[in-house]
Amino acid sequence: MDGMNGRNFSTGIPGLDFMITFLQGRVQRARSGELDRGASAVEWVIISAVVVAIVGVVAAVINAALKGGADKVSDCIKGADAGSTC
Repeated sequence: MDGMNGRNFSTGIPGLDFMITFLQGRVQRARSGELDRGASAVEWVIISAVVVAIVGVVAAVINAALKGGADKVSDCIKGADAGSTC
């Protein structure tokens, strides 16, 4: 055995060998700063979700305003006669 830092470290138990190798890889990635890319991806997901929520609210407000205006025009057309205006 070469020790914990060696590439050929083996306990003879496949599950434990896998776990040690996996953890060594995670430690190396953490030390190299590679995990910062995952944090950046999470930030982009959060920013995107906020933008989508804002667009949804604005769309709902515009839809309500247009519906209100359309209802007024519809009521005006239904009650219109030749001698009056809305």
